[in-house]
Amino acid sequence: MPNGLKTALLLGVLSGLLLVVGEVIFGGAEGLMFGFILAAVMNFGSYWFSDKIVLAMYRAKQVDAGHPLYRMTANLAQRAGLPMPKVYLIPDQSPNAFATGRNPEHAAVAATEGIMRILDEQELEGVIAHELAHVKHRDILISSVAATLGAAIMMTARFAMFFGGGSRDDNRGSNPIALLATMILAPLAAMLIQAFISRTREYAADAGGARIAGNSVGLMSALRKIDSVARRVPLDANPATAHMFIIKPFSGGGLLNLFSTHPPTEKRVQALMQLNQL
Repeated sequence: MPNGLKTALLLGVLSGLLLVVGEVIFGGAEGLMFGFILAAVMNFGSYWFSDKIVLAMYRAKQVDAGHPLYRMTANLAQRAGLPMPKVYLIPDQSPNAFATGRNPEHAAVAATEGIMRILDEQELEGVIAHELAHVKHRDILISSVAATLGAAIMMTARFAMFFGGGSRDDNRGSNPIALLATMILAPLAAMLIQAFISRTREYAADAGGARIAGNSVGLMSALRKIDSVARRVPLDANPATAHMFIIKPFSGGGLLNLFSTHPPTEKRVQALMQLNQL
């Protein structure tokens, strides 16, 4: 099944899961309507404002045409046939980068001071090309919608923990077992689906970034270097935005890998090596 179709199906499952959560927690048609309205509001907000929110969250500062990062991004965007995105620098020493925005005409690329410090020019080109591939594939919108739907599911489940389930207007209440299962399992399911969507898109962006840069050598070297340094200097990132970065911004292993928004770095490097052999 093509990756785009998989992503569309999984986004549909996330939306359906939100409706189920609303129905179980709040009861009947009113609960379904609550879930539908919440999904609609979250999707609208993520479409129009996610870029501004996430850039403000990391105190990103826009750079102008005189900055080396701007010049590099402009060159790569021209190669990729993309409009020039806005370019931002994040004041953090952990090496990382991300792209955001609702479409290629309203995109932004952001990189940390840390990544500018540790990567050479070829490696940094590989990273920025990867982020521009996300822009070209419109992954930034897909991931924003997935993130907001997942956040809505988790928020609704937490709401139920504090206020209980069932409609206040009738005596039906909710099945306590179903309510408890929903509060526990729905957020886990949302995290798994969101992680799967993100991992699928990362492989595609790696391949697309290698094509934009002209080779995969810089990106392979950059992924290994960022992964190594980020383990020692993790980024204080909001978990809801972890999927946006080129490398998972905080460490974790074991069971947490099941919910990881990124494939293992070595698997990404191996996939890029196979591209070189084609």
